[in-house]
Amino acid sequence: MPLLINDQRIQLPSSTADFTDRYSQLEEGAKRLKSKPVQKIDPKGLLYVQQRELAATTPQDASVSVLGTEDATTCHIVVLRHTGSGATCLGHCDGSETEMTVSLMLNATKSLSVGCDSGRYEVHLIGGFIDERSLSHALTLELLKAFNRESENIHLETYCLTELNDVVKKNVHWPVIYGIAINVKTGEIFHATFPDKGPDEVIRSARNFLGGSVISIYDAKVEQLQIEPYEWTPFPAAPFWFQQSDQVILQNFSTSPLVEPPDFAKHMRSIFQFLNRHPKESLFPTGRSRIYKKTADGLWERIDYAA
Repeated sequence: MPLLINDQRIQLPSSTADFTDRYSQLEEGAKRLKSKPVQKIDPKGLLYVQQRELAATTPQDASVSVLGTEDATTCHIVVLRHTGSGATCLGHCDGSETEMTVSLMLNATKSLSVGCDSGRYEVHLIGGFIDERSLSHALTLELLKAFNRESENIHLETYCLTELNDVVKKNVHWPVIYGIAINVKTGEIFHATFPDKGPDEVIRSARNFLGGSVISIYDAKVEQLQIEPYEWTPFPAAPFWFQQSDQVILQNFSTSPLVEPPDFAKHMRSIFQFLNRHPKESLFPTGRSRIYKKTADGLWERIDYAA
């Protein structure tokens, strides 16, 4: 009995509208989440998760107390938590390798819950909207299907996806929630934004831009964030794209150009600049990862390369 609502196994829907009609009780929880004020999250104690990344930890973590992510338009945010151990995993899904992402998240949460005999797995799904290409609809159905295939009982506690995360402003559909944070100690989930999205924000974004696989970025046992080495080929078009207008960049690189955060084009230019200027060897000498650990002030600090 994998994915459950009120202890009953779900029926996989033919559409997202069918799902929200069948389980109308989910709408109240979505309304409560959307009604909460947006909280600006301080970088102290924060582990920020980018697109195609996931990270898991426990309440015993002395370095990380908050997991968070944002800039999700058609993307979906997944939070999986074991109520007994408090082990929590957050993933930012864009429709690439959805089934693998779900399995990685469950395995990460399981491994941090070994020896805990009580509690259950609960999942919270947030993001998407009624976009013109129906990318959100497709990803919502993929996630429901992927969780329903797992062998563990997983209880769907929050469903704020697609239709339930949509608002119309000036005849344009927009996501209500772009970002989420979870307090690892208490399990509280809230609408959030993040001034600091590091470390190595551009390096990690470039990996995703180049089509990198979904990866886990954090080792809770040693409380270290690890950015694994990756390769790229020269990007000769980078200078051209760097000089284009915001509108051209949005139209060519966004799945939802009308509703992107205001810094989308600026962020894309930073990726183009990075790919144009930095060879692999300058970032990952001898193929080793970039390792970060929190300082006493709660901020990330680069430490020696892993062996």
